[in-house]
Amino acid sequence: MYTINEVAEICNISPYTLRFYDKEGLLPFVSRNRSGNRQFSDTDLNVIKLICCLKNTGMQIKDIKKYVDLVMQGAETSAQRKQIMIEHRKMVLNQIEDLKKNLNIIELKIALYDKEDASSFASIFSEQEE
Repeated sequence: MYTINEVAEICNISPYTLRFYDKEGLLPFVSRNRSGNRQFSDTDLNVIKLICCLKNTGMQIKDIKKYVDLVMQGAETSAQRKQIMIEHRKMVLNQIEDLKKNLNIIELKIALYDKEDASSFASIFSEQEE
């Protein structure tokens, strides 16, 4: 079993964030000891890592909660959960494409600094070749 501080360190998030997730209903599966402190299992840790992944890739808390609620309902919701993941994957792939386009612009700007006139204001803000 893990304490909230251990889980926070492992997942690179704050104990405050874990408490917030619990308050928002994302951690209904976490047990508590006799003193009322949260006790996290290895399975709990894996679910928290998934929650962090979904949050870090742009899924909103309300949508993560919907997913967790479906998980808690059992195997009969697997098709719905799969659909949520498929839709989220589409969104993440779109984000990746947008990031690639933005990275391309940055790379072009960096390449401008290798040219002689790179210090001129006009060259720094000139149109990009596509």
